[in-house]
Amino acid sequence: MKKLHVNLISESEFTVQGHGVHTAYLEMRNSLERRPDIMLTINAEPQKTADITHAHTMGTFALRRLLSHRGGKKIVSAHLIPDSLYGSIVGSRLLMLLLKPYGKWFYNRADLLIAVSEHTKNELKKMRVKKPIVILENSIDTSKYAITPTLKKQFRKKLKLPQNKFIVVGNGQIQPRKKFDDFLDVARELPDMQFVWIGGIPFKALGADYARMTKLIKNAPKNVRITGVISLSEVREILGAADVMFNPSIQETFGLAIIEGAASGLPVLVRDIPDYDTTFGSLVLRGTPDSYTYLLLKLKNNRNFYKKFQSYSKKIATKYDSEQMTERLTKLYRSILDKDPVSQQKKPNGTKM
Repeated sequence: MKKLHVNLISESEFTVQGHGVHTAYLEMRNSLERRPDIMLTINAEPQKTADITHAHTMGTFALRRLLSHRGGKKIVSAHLIPDSLYGSIVGSRLLMLLLKPYGKWFYNRADLLIAVSEHTKNELKKMRVKKPIVILENSIDTSKYAITPTLKKQFRKKLKLPQNKFIVVGNGQIQPRKKFDDFLDVARELPDMQFVWIGGIPFKALGADYARMTKLIKNAPKNVRITGVISLSEVREILGAADVMFNPSIQETFGLAIIEGAASGLPVLVRDIPDYDTTFGSLVLRGTPDSYTYLLLKLKNNRNFYKKFQSYSKKIATKYDSEQMTERLTKLYRSILDKDPVSQQKKPNGTKM
């Protein structure tokens, strides 16, 4: 079988990092590099030899490669929809309005769009994207997050986290959309638990509501540790030291951090929003600001309840492991070269995407 030349594009290689799109791109890059049937280039100039140009971002750098007559078939992973910008950076409401026409135009330049969830696919259709859309969820190498009781103790010692406390971890940019303020409110109600927020404000002063977010960080309760933007290896250590993941975000196209937490063996508590209906469903614990404290206490004090959602997390990790997803992605690449990407893309249960 012919080795495919794939040119993977992401402006996050040389711009702002510490956000979910960059993590999703890194996971795809790393998994494609392990494939013997793929020759991978990163952010290369358009080349005649490339079979596929696959973009994760939609700035001018990616656009030039998307519009080139070289570079083979053009695929875009649609991480951004207008709602993704809500409460993310300064002027997000205006950018949301601008993204609708630009996003429609940009996405319609591709030969194929990859949506990370059914919700994202529906939003792309609302934007009047006419090109074929298939669903291929984000994934990670879950083996890197495997944890044992011994490792958990070692990570806690290394990170100077208490061995005898119930540790709750959140993961994401500190911005209004992620509801970092809700995370802090719950920490105040549960002073006997240790809370850790993985992330910071990668866009700095351009981050939405920067002054208020900075004030929240400064006035965080004593039982909250905030890491700032850190490497993926550091993220894995903190997740390995924790007991529960708690992400109260009000909007997600997918929620890659949830897979990271699940792969670390953590029960996952999220806000009950429709964005998760077709991705994680009942495999995550879905709550509201009125129930977060109760649910965390129940996870701490009810071992059977904890084990139940821990077993659900194992299912999430299995479902979204990068080896399985990269196999589907490689088949997708070959199918678009055969000019029939949608009909050949099927979920593991045999239903069409």
